[in-house]
Amino acid sequence: MATHRIGTSGWSYDHWSGPVYAPDRPSSDRLLEYARLFNGTEINNSFYHLPSVDTLTAWRDKVPDDFCFAVKASRYITHMKKLKDPPQGLDELLERVSVLGPKRGPLLFQLPPRWRFNRGRLEHFLAALEDAGRCAFEFRDHSWINDEALELLERFNTAFCIYDLDGYQTPEHLTADFIYLRLHGPDGPYRGRYDDQALEHWAERLRDWDARGLDTYCWFDNDEAGYAVDNAKTLAGMTGLGCQL
Repeated sequence: MATHRIGTSGWSYDHWSGPVYAPDRPSSDRLLEYARLFNGTEINNSFYHLPSVDTLTAWRDKVPDDFCFAVKASRYITHMKKLKDPPQGLDELLERVSVLGPKRGPLLFQLPPRWRFNRGRLEHFLAALEDAGRCAFEFRDHSWINDEALELLERFNTAFCIYDLDGYQTPEHLTADFIYLRLHGPDGPYRGRYDDQALEHWAERLRDWDARGLDTYCWFDNDEAGYAVDNAKTLAGMTGLGCQL
């Protein structure tokens, strides 16, 4: 039976105080409130700074047993090293997130724009991830969306991250036994609210993936004005999947 996670990229935004969280609630309660609505989230501040063991442990202990944390990998790995020398940065990441235990979801590696496809780097890095659990790659430079890259992802059971960003939607390539979907906003990065027509498209896709037995991880990144929360609730309601409501 497939498992589905529908939620948001991050949960602790100050501008969600009011639209999402009660204004008088302390920020330390935000994850508790979030976990009453959704069964998963994507940790994305880890792209800039890897949370400490104590922080990750505290987050782990605040959420229900069936909650899932996907984790966005550090930009040191993806943007500075550009997948070179995998042990540098990767070993620390894997050790750190291991404290999440069974609540750890996929690792997301978002590659930078304007970095052209490099088969050797990708293949070597994927080999280093073989025992890392579920992983997904978001290709921001379109040169990476090619048959060679897709074949490598499929060989290592690594998901091609399907995403919608600034008017561009990737092809819906399936390269793993799970789906990783990021919706960054209809009006530009992190901006705007998806309308029901757009959400119904994704509801149809999620129902299809569910019928095929594919686990899904769907994160809304349009955090402006709390639109991500509204969109995640609506999508979950349309599908009957992945929401605590």
